[in-house]
Amino acid sequence: MGGKKAFHTDKAAVTGGPYAQAIIHNDLIYLSGQGPVDPKTNQVLLGTGGSRLFSGQGLQVTAYLLNMKEYNRFNEVYKRYFTEDPPARTCVEADKLPFGIRIEINAIAYI
Repeated sequence: MGGKKAFHTDKAAVTGGPYAQAIIHNDLIYLSGQGPVDPKTNQVLLGTGGSRLFSGQGLQVTAYLLNMKEYNRFNEVYKRYFTEDPPARTCVEADKLPFGIRIEINAIAYI
């Protein structure tokens, strides 16, 4: 059994919060909540592309939507990324999210 190790990347926003971007433990990675925030400017990005999400390695995803009326739209985008063997998922409405974003997602995957 390996110990836990904090993971950091400069490709994620810097929030200054007291938490790790991700924790790696054994063969799992626990990803902290991420939203569409530019890591260089910490500004919210709209309509950006090039994001990479894991498909076959995702085990569990939690999505926080600012408005549950966007649930169907969210599902349409989500299924483009998780095309085969999608992970277990929970989707809830949140009253407020950091940076004024409309969605935040955290996940657990194996590596």
